[in-house]
This record gives sequence, structure tokens and C-alpha cells, in this order.
Amino acid sequence: MSRRIRTPREGALTPEILVADGWADYSLLDSGDGRKLERFGRHILDRPDTQAIWSPSLSSVRWSTADARFLAGREEDGAGRWEATGRRAPEPWPIAYGPVRIEAQLTAFRHLGLFPEHQVHWNRVLAAVEQRARARVGNEPPTVLNLFGYTGMASLLPAAAGAKVTHVDASKKAISWARANQEMSGLSAAPIRWICDDAARFAAREVRRGSRYDIIVLDPPKYGRGPKGEVWRLEEQLPQLLTDCRALLDQRSSMLILTAYATHLSMLTLWRLVGDAFADLDGTITAGEMALREETTGRPLPTSLYVRWSRDA
Repeated sequence: MSRRIRTPREGALTPEILVADGWADYSLLDSGDGRKLERFGRHILDRPDTQAIWSPSLSSVRWSTADARFLAGREEDGAGRWEATGRRAPEPWPIAYGPVRIEAQLTAFRHLGLFPEHQVHWNRVLAAVEQRARARVGNEPPTVLNLFGYTGMASLLPAAAGAKVTHVDASKKAISWARANQEMSGLSAAPIRWICDDAARFAAREVRRGSRYDIIVLDPPKYGRGPKGEVWRLEEQLPQLLTDCRALLDQRSSMLILTAYATHLSMLTLWRLVGDAFADLDGTITAGEMALREETTGRPLPTSLYVRWSRDA
């Protein structure tokens, strides 16, 4: 006997564009010709971006002030190399956002240790943590699960606001980097569990344990490997992971945020997946694109897709 699952109606979705502005330690200076010019703290960097197919606004002279330029390899998402532009390539340096300081580094995959467009989600998670903290009964702090947590910005910010955080990433290097960021931020005493594990396997175990969380953040890659060789493919394993995430939330929970990069899946597909998994849980499901706002022109540069379930819209 088949069971009908209550899912969102396609006509009910109004996509939302979340545009992150710069802050003291970050700004998107310009973009175009398949690249973007950014300032991270004291350094200006020139990185590829396949979305930026328009013409740059700033002059080539301004672009030449970059301290380093990333040159991609043969594959779009593969490893490449950084080229110092007439000066010494930047060594690791600090980037601050609110009470958190992280160490930015030039990596072989063009990333630096943080994704500035996630600012819009950091702020929403912080607001939810603060709201939960005000409404809590007893001494139990709000609980946050950060899957595919990378270097920890989305773990350290809620921890600084009083949340109890579980941070999961399959990379030992990323976990070490995140723990170093914890020390740099003066949060060594914050209640954070650092777990090097396959995110999908960890979530499944948490379901069997009967665990629950107030907030879940997940930023899965298109493809990856766990510490024991587990293979992650977004299109194949995301539905089950979302089902497990739903089981880790309940009527008292506040929020789930899913982001997705470099995927052939559409925003509507991701919205439908979350809708199917959360069909029995009251709340609002919002989906859309994330973007960064250029400092000089105000133009948005699209970066990724997202879906958010929240108790309150």
C-alpha cells in the first residue's frame, strides 16, 4: 500500500535571493571576464569565477594590485596554483567576523578557509541561537549540528553566542584548521565537539542514538570521500541525509540550512527534497540563490543555491 507524502506545491515557491554585503575584513571589489577581485583582510586576491561572464567595471590597473592570482588547472573544480603578482605570495593571515577570527590560507583549490556569501546564513543562525537561548527552560544551551563544517566559521559563531555545537568534517586537515581557529578566537572553552567522520554516517548514527538538535547547517560538496574511504555523491546520498536530518529535529527545533555548490541539481529539486523530508514538520521552507554584492557597482555575483526550513519564516 502506497503512502501519500505531503510535499510543497510548486506554485507556492517564491525564490529568494540572499545577497551578502562586505564587512570590515571582506569585500568583493569587482568581477568579470570569468574572474573576481576580492579583499580578504589586508590582501587583495584575483580568483576564477565561472558566473562572472560580464565585463569588469574596474580598470586593469586596479586588478593588477592583487597580491596573488589563482590559475586553474585543467578541470574547473580541480587543483591549480597561486601566482604572486610581483610580490611575495600572502602567508596565512587572520580574518575576523564578529567575535570570531580565522586563519585565511591560499589553498590548491582556490579557497581560503571561508565562504563570505555564507554571512547571510551566519547571521540567521546567530539570531536563532539568541532566540532559543532567551526561550530555553533550565540550563540547556541551544544545540547546533554543523555537517561538512570545513574550517569552522559556522560552528564558532554560534558557540560564541552560547550554543553547544557539534562540528563534523571528513578532513583531518580541516578539523585541525578549525580547532586552530577556535584558539585564535579565544573560544578554547566553548562547548564544541570536533568530529572527523563521514557526515552521512555520523548523521545516521545520531538518528539511531535518538539525538536531537535545535539547528542543523549542512554544506555538502558535489563529490567527496570520508576518512575511511567512504564516497559521497550529492545526487545519490542527499535525499537520505535530509531524511536523517529531519529525524534529528523535532517540533521544538528552529532551523535547517542547506547550501549546494557546483551541482546540476536545480533550486526547485533541492526545495522539493527538503519538502519531502520535512512534510510532517510544521514550518516554512524557503529556497533561492546566494550572491555577493560588488562594492563599487552593487551588482550581485551568484555563488550557490540554498534551501532553509525554519520554524518561523
